Amino acid sequence: MGYSRILGTGSFLPEQVLTNAQLAERVDTSDEWIVSRTGIHARHIAAEEHKTSDLALKAAEAAIQSAGIDKHEIDLIIVATTTPDMVFPSTACLLQEKLGIPGCAAFDVQAVCAGFMFALVTANNYIKSGMARRALVVGAEIMSRVLDWDDRRTCVLFGDGAGAVILGDSDEPGILHAKLAADGRYKDILNTPAQISGGKIQGMPYLHMDGPAVFKFAVKALSDIAVKTLAEAGVDKSEVDWLVPHQANLRIIESTAKHLGLPMDRVIVTLPQQGNTSAASIPLALDSAVRDGRIRRGQTVLLEGIGGGFAWGAVLLKI
Repeated sequence: MGYSRILGTGSFLPEQVLTNAQLAERVDTSDEWIVSRTGIHARHIAAEEHKTSDLALKAAEAAIQSAGIDKHEIDLIIVATTTPDMVFPSTACLLQEKLGIPGCAAFDVQAVCAGFMFALVTANNYIKSGMARRALVVGAEIMSRVLDWDDRRTCVLFGDGAGAVILGDSDEPGILHAKLAADGRYKDILNTPAQISGGKIQGMPYLHMDGPAVFKFAVKALSDIAVKTLAEAGVDKSEVDWLVPHQANLRIIESTAKHLGLPMDRVIVTLPQQGNTSAASIPLALDSAVRDGRIRRGQTVLLEGIGGGFAWGAVLLKI
């Protein structure tokens, strides 16, 4: 059995930027209120004509170029998203068509903000088993379309974007260890419960979140799973070069870093200018740090995040 390793990264953010000041013109909030509670200053919003697969395509093309491979080498596509283009077919199939690489396996993974890690672990297992050699793994979201823009508790938090990696087979370990978890008992504190029935939307089509409950659960779950992942991998906290967390809330990120004994200058933070981009946030942050030279080959990186479900996880890897 072989290993898998990240060969390249890519990302895409929509051109339109929505600042806190602009939001304050629409809803009862302020820049100070948002920043003090979340750490967010602005977020990107997808153009009306764009679909999630369009954002995924841009990120995928950047990752393919970064990896230095021919797109036809890709034999697996996994898209993590909670905002697909349509009920079906999957966004991965739509992305495959736009890339012009028919024939390989393509499917979506739905674990909301933890989706990219679930997708990455799935691709890793495909490669380790010999079922794939080059996997395109994408986290892509247009969260702005499931927000109630009159609800200041949620509309200030989220943004749109896409991030991607090319995962390839390797003789040396890239993904060192991973742990994934879920607990459906907490489904009511973070969800979008609508469904289509009889040609109509049944139930609330907007994102609902019990902020304090989510914060309390997330801080403990993320700290615990990060520590367990390192322990099971036999890696000391001091050996972690970078933490790349899900970008949900600055206080959650700071709490996790403190629990791991990592100073914030070893944590990749894109939250202030991007907000919470759900499944896209970890690959967006990873690509940002790879491209600006902070994350380099040979370094040890810990990815971790949590989302509705609840679903959460951590992935330890060697770049």
